[in-house]
Parts: sequence; structure tokens; C-alpha cells
Amino acid sequence: MRSVYLDNGATSYPKAPGVGEAMSDFITNIGCNIARGGYQQAYDAAGRVLEVREKLNALVNGPGPRNVVFTAGATAGLNLLLKGLLRPGDKVLTSPMEHNAVLRPLEQLKKQGVVVEYLPCTDRGELILDGLEEKLTGRVRAVMLCHGSNVSGTLFPIAQVGPLCRARGIFFLVDAAQTLGAIPVDMASMCIDGLAFPGHKGLLGPQGIGGVVVTDALAAELDPLLSGGTGSMSESLEMPAFLPDRFEAGTLNLPGIFGLGAALDYLEQEGETLRIREHRLAGHLWARLMELEEDGIRVLGTDDPANRTGVVSIDFLKADNGEMAFRLEQEYGIQTRCGLHCAPVAHQTLGTFPQGAVRFSVGPFTTFEEIDYVQGAVYELLLD
Repeated sequence: MRSVYLDNGATSYPKAPGVGEAMSDFITNIGCNIARGGYQQAYDAAGRVLEVREKLNALVNGPGPRNVVFTAGATAGLNLLLKGLLRPGDKVLTSPMEHNAVLRPLEQLKKQGVVVEYLPCTDRGELILDGLEEKLTGRVRAVMLCHGSNVSGTLFPIAQVGPLCRARGIFFLVDAAQTLGAIPVDMASMCIDGLAFPGHKGLLGPQGIGGVVVTDALAAELDPLLSGGTGSMSESLEMPAFLPDRFEAGTLNLPGIFGLGAALDYLEQEGETLRIREHRLAGHLWARLMELEEDGIRVLGTDDPANRTGVVSIDFLKADNGEMAFRLEQEYGIQTRCGLHCAPVAHQTLGTFPQGAVRFSVGPFTTFEEIDYVQGAVYELLLD
């Protein structure tokens, strides 16, 4: 039986060419730490880490390579942005479409006196901008939004929200887990203060590496979540005040950074072609599944294919979603993600709680033939 991977919203597969080789080469032939050893191999490794920071900063038009902070992934980055910034009495605006990587830290912060308010969304997961300016007052310290929903695939208008926040001195934090690498992000023009990203999704790198890109203004207000050795300012018991050391205690995931660097090298050459291809694939998947709405499914998210990511989720109206996802894999070899997708409030907004939905998510290496095969499989299940 064939295998069709459509779970790129969880992690990209296959990875970019060269990722595995770069990680293996580091482990086998380099293996040292950086900012600790006073020898050439450590200096060379540190130089490559700086190159990766430079590539990431250029990709997002960020404030500078030193403002790129490596973490274990987007979740760790979001925890740093939220818990490092918000204090008791502060107010943060967010959306019901957020991942638990945002909502669970905010739930913890609520217990410490932070006020959390949801901005309204439509039942398609679209952010409602009407009335937003009136909410950007008083104790609002930050606005925290995803760039694209991991459930509905709907993109948020962050280019419109960011300038509103900047004009009022409110920090704008963005979760780019579903978009970076696949959809352009420009921190400067979008007025983003803190951008969290994973290395293993749209960037086509390995799991276990990600980070945040922060403006100097935001960094000055962030408290480190981790304290420890940095290889710098070792005479002080305080964390260094300068970036990126202030937020990078302990040994970095160097195999992950080298793998991510290889992915970024590949994206520098092929990224624009891949982005165009993935957008076309996503539109084709959405259109083919929309053809089946009258047969017993509901396609979630915006009906504007130009305003979508590569995620397309469906709700089987007359069957159990979990059973349908199981049959898609067992009978057709189609790998999806079923359930609540770590975003229960998003499903409440979309009307798919508690049953969840079946999520298909394309990547740049998906084929149009695979999408047609998926549509045929879903149609056969609806007829059964």
C-alpha cells in the first residue's frame, strides 16, 4: 500500500536535502561546544552558528543576528516571550485560535494576576478587526497572535495589527509556527516585536531547534526563563545583559542548529519556488475537498484560498472523525492528524468541539496527484 504524508502541520517530511548529513557531520567530525573552548574547531563552529543567526534574521527582516535567540522550539520561545514579559496587572490580548503553546502559558499567568482577553473571531477562524483599536488601551502590555491557525489554516492579518500596536507602545508577539519558511514574514514592516518559530516545519529543518527573534525594545523588558552558564561574563552571578547570551543559558543544540543551517541554505536557493508550489498545492487541496461538502463533510476555515496556509481540516458530519482518520491510514495509507490539535478553544470557535477534525497539511514535496488521491479516498469513505 502506498504512503501519503499529509501531516506537515505537525512536522515537515521529508526534510530539506542536506539536513541529516549536516547533523551527522557535526556529531561525527566536529562535536565540540562553542563559547567554551579556546581552539580553532570551537571558533569555526561558533562561526557557523553566527551564519545561521544571520540567515534567520535576513529571512524575517529582523533587527540583527544577535537578536536571534535559539530555543528548543516554538513552544519554548513562546514561553520566553510571554512569561518573560508579562507581570501581574498587565493585560494581554490574544485570539481563540491560538495553540496550547500560547494558551497554557497564559493560563498560568492568569493565576499570577495577568489579565487575558480574547479578540473575537468568526466561525471560520477569521480575526475580526472591527473594534480592535478601542481595545488597545489601558493596561494592555502585549498582543499575542498566531500568523496562521494550525486548525483552520486561516491566516491572520498581522500586517494590519502590528502597526496599531507599535503606534501605542504595545508589544506585538507573533507565533509563526505554521508559516515561517512557507509564507513571508517581515518583522520590520509588520511591526513585530517578538517572533517565535520552530525549525522543523516550514523551515524544513530538524525537530528540537527553534527560537525567537526579538527587538531591542522587547529584549530590554524580558526576564530570562533559564539562568546558567553562557561562556561569557563568567565572573558575574547575573545573566549577561547582552543578546543573545541573556536568553541562551546552557549548551545549545548544535547538531540541530547545523541541521537547520543546511535547511536554510537550501531555502535560500529554492525557497521562493517551494513557497509558490506549496501555495498552489494548498489551494488545490482546498478546492478538491470543497467539492465534497454536499456529500457529508465541512471544510473548516476561510473560503478565501489566498488567505490560507497549507492546512485544510474537515469535519465528517455523519461519521466519527477519529474512525475516518484511522481508515484513511489503514485502507489508503494517508497520514493525517485527527483530534483537537492542541487548540481546544479554536475548535470551540469553529464548532468542532469536542469531536475535533481531520487535518490534512501539505508541504512543498507533496504532489498534485497525491491530493487527487486523497479526494478520491475521502469520497469513497463518504459513500461507504
